[in-house]
Amino acid sequence: MKHNFNSGPAVLPREVYEEASRAILDFNNTGLSILEIGHRTNLFQPIMDEAVALMKELMGLDADHEVLFLHGGASTQFFQVPMNLLDEGRTAAYTDTGVWGAKAIKEAKLYGNVDVVCSSKEATYTYIPKDFTVQPDSVYLHITSNNTIYGTQWHNFEPVFRAGVPAIADMSSDILSRPMDFNRFDLIYAGAQKNIGAAGVNVVIVNKNILGKVQRKLPTMMDYRVHIENGSMLNTPPVFAIYICMLTLRWLKAKGGVAAIEKENIAKADLFYNTLDSLPEVFKGTVAKEDRSLMNACFVMQDKGREEAFAALCQQEGFVGVKGHRTVGGFRVSMYNALPYESVVALTDAMKHFANNT
Repeated sequence: MKHNFNSGPAVLPREVYEEASRAILDFNNTGLSILEIGHRTNLFQPIMDEAVALMKELMGLDADHEVLFLHGGASTQFFQVPMNLLDEGRTAAYTDTGVWGAKAIKEAKLYGNVDVVCSSKEATYTYIPKDFTVQPDSVYLHITSNNTIYGTQWHNFEPVFRAGVPAIADMSSDILSRPMDFNRFDLIYAGAQKNIGAAGVNVVIVNKNILGKVQRKLPTMMDYRVHIENGSMLNTPPVFAIYICMLTLRWLKAKGGVAAIEKENIAKADLFYNTLDSLPEVFKGTVAKEDRSLMNACFVMQDKGREEAFAALCQQEGFVGVKGHRTVGGFRVSMYNALPYESVVALTDAMKHFANNT
């Protein structure tokens, strides 16, 4: 048996890929594959409509917030956000809490001024800065809600909202993993391949009231307003990836929604971190405890010379994707929505066995 701890593309619910596999051969008894249906037909439009409706329902969005399914992945949003919101000569505030935040900062500087209001780079991004000041004339404040590579997560958004400027969040690796008032964010974006679907589509939730205020001319494909007007079908959308999102969102709703999945995520994270902390002679967490991510747990061996042996055990036991990101090394366990609790049980049992028998 394989236990999929990959950081993304990541584990999907079994029900999703079983239904998707049937749809590849014959979608809804049409005699056509989901891979070959026309995106402007009455076969695909209900998929798009249901995916949008489920996102709105699960997030509790108000009428001002629109849901878009776009190409390009979250990295495209690093420049599409400032292109749509940040005029030349104006300033946007950014938090630097990891690689992806740093990349977003780099792209934003192409369009206007950037004020990096806080950074944990000096500590190798092992914590979330809590005290920072945002200038009141900032166009927006950008955060990365969960840092996949380093295993940190924002658990308190009040410092973000207290800034009093539009809040923008890259939620690629923890979207829909815990309840919150999503309407307090003016723009959220997320690559789908961790918590809500397969690689190939990017979800953008945007308050339409913040759009249309920049002076620059926007390329048609980069203008959020045009995508809203065209219902995410300005050009051919990633049909199959959106279909997978729709199935995953159905699965999440059937489980009881975001509040229900948060309980499962907390249980998985508690089991893992309690085990990690109970074996201090062998394993060591790399993140400040108050900032530990429920989605991505990063750790190292106290004796680096034992890493190869533990990696071999993981391979033997079918634990996939536990190697840390190439920039930080060590190990990383990704516990996204669809990861079964039993997989964490199996891993923690193996960690205890390794600690006690090697």
